[in-house]
Amino acid sequence: MAIPAFNTVAWFQIGTDAPDAARRFYGDMFGWRFDADPGSAFPGSEGYDLVRYAGADAPSGGLSHEPGAGGAHALFVVMVEDVDAACARAEECGGKVAAATAATARGLRFAYLEDPSGNRFGVFTPPVP
Repeated sequence: MAIPAFNTVAWFQIGTDAPDAARRFYGDMFGWRFDADPGSAFPGSEGYDLVRYAGADAPSGGLSHEPGAGGAHALFVVMVEDVDAACARAEECGGKVAAATAATARGLRFAYLEDPSGNRFGVFTPPVP
C-alpha cells in the first residue's frame, strides 16, 4: 500500500449519533466493512470505527460515534506535515480554525478548519512510530 503524499486527501470521516444505522447503510450500499477502534476516538466522540473498502488492505476512513444529532458530519481530511502550521496557514488564506489541534491516544494530531465559504474539513499528522 502506498503512503499518501502530504497535502492530499488521505482520509474521510462520517460522524453520526446512530453508528449501527450508519454501518448498516454504508455496508449495504457500498460493501464497506467496519472495525471498532477505540484508540482512534478523539475528544468529544463516543467511539470510532475504521472503514475498509472491499478488497482493501488498510482502512480509508472512519465512522465517529457522536453524542447527538448535532455532531453529524461528512468531511474529507488532508494529511499535512504540521497541523499547527496548517491552522495558521488556513487563517492567512482567509479561512478559520473551527476546532483547535487535538490528539488521539495513539498520537495522531488533527484539527478542523473552515474555508472562506464555511466548508469544514480536517487536517492531520500521523503518529510518529
